[in-house]
Amino acid sequence: MNLPTDSEQPPPPDSATVNGTSTSDQNPEPPSELQLPISWPQDGKLTIEWIQNLTLCFDWSSKNLPPSEFPSVLPVHVFDSLILIASKMLHKEPNCVPIQPFRPEPDSDSESSSSAASVVVVGDVHGQLHDLLFLLRDAGYPSKDRIFVFNGDYVDRGAWGLETFLLLLAWKVFMPENIYLLRGNHESKYCTSVYGFEKEVMVKYSDKGKHVYRKCLGCFEGLPLASIIAGCVYTAHGGLFRSVTVTPSKRLKGKKNRKINVTTDSKNISLGSLEELSKARRSVLDPPWEGQNLIPGDVLWSDPSKTPGLSPNKERGIGLVWGPDVTEAFLKKYQFKLIIRSHEGPDAREKRDGFEGMDEGYTIDHIVESGKLVTVFSAPDYPQFQATEERYNNKGAYVVLEPPNFDNPIFHGFSAVTPRPKANPYYDFEDVLDSDEELDLASMVTT
Repeated sequence: MNLPTDSEQPPPPDSATVNGTSTSDQNPEPPSELQLPISWPQDGKLTIEWIQNLTLCFDWSSKNLPPSEFPSVLPVHVFDSLILIASKMLHKEPNCVPIQPFRPEPDSDSESSSSAASVVVVGDVHGQLHDLLFLLRDAGYPSKDRIFVFNGDYVDRGAWGLETFLLLLAWKVFMPENIYLLRGNHESKYCTSVYGFEKEVMVKYSDKGKHVYRKCLGCFEGLPLASIIAGCVYTAHGGLFRSVTVTPSKRLKGKKNRKINVTTDSKNISLGSLEELSKARRSVLDPPWEGQNLIPGDVLWSDPSKTPGLSPNKERGIGLVWGPDVTEAFLKKYQFKLIIRSHEGPDAREKRDGFEGMDEGYTIDHIVESGKLVTVFSAPDYPQFQATEERYNNKGAYVVLEPPNFDNPIFHGFSAVTPRPKANPYYDFEDVLDSDEELDLASMVTT
């Protein structure tokens, strides 16, 4: 595959959009440079031109068409083709994806000759399409010299979760080794039913909505849980996880009838291993908070603490909280230098004593002997729909890791794109909690 260089990247989306943010009674004609409706390539291979057109079409339609007209932009059969190939690709990746930025030079005679790509780590984007488009333009699009790692929460709360997720899936299909999509806690059946994504899909695809939503859920199940960059940086949406010790009962003999004992005593929680992470069953629509498969819920829902130790996350009702001593133990055990996680926006952080707010889009939460733990949040002016007149007006941020060591996070902050196109919310934002606390765990039970 010929990877694009910076000179081949898509132009800014605004170059082909129509001014104005309101939708008129009569849909405007799209600019001639847009190829609408989007069609699937005959040979099934995506190109940079296809990605460019997809980007421009999503940007234009978000500003000029009612959501119900979305099938005229992306027909359901094109959605099916994209989600199928992307899902197959994601399901084949391991729970914890190794990302190697050092790449051999294709034109070099020496086997030892290699170059290194920089790595961009992105936090929550939450359906804020236009801010994502700015981020991609600002950081530089995925290329042979630039790898992206997205830390989950592509959907919910924002009005363009579907476009956001599908655009990133398209990049993944086009450049599978240069963009990695990890799972967030909102890539679940429970969260998407509460915070808007399910309704968004139903509005945009109408009678085909249930089919599209089901396919999206299936794709969510395939998203990896974590990554290790250059052998020294661990990234995950929520963070660390417990050891789930599974031992066969001594009372019963025989493999078939053997009883399984799972150690989940909250008083005896210990830090999990990467081997345990690799064996966890991630293909669940809602990560469990009890039972044998706790690791996915921990990775997606946990939060750091200033208090030493590892304990249940009582605020969220799922996952863990862990202190600086646990960060140090994890970094030291695997000789890592950095943990990058996301998961906490300005609404969650304002309730957390002893922690910095998310005004700048990132915080440095633990500084220990072996390295650092940082949180990055990439949705500026979040949430898009807010019940109070006073907004957080937070910046978003992304992290750049540069060779050769990749262990010094360079933070890039950015403000929200203004004005945002007018859109209606897909959830009752005045009644649901601004943060993910006090979950209705009974509704998260999966068979």
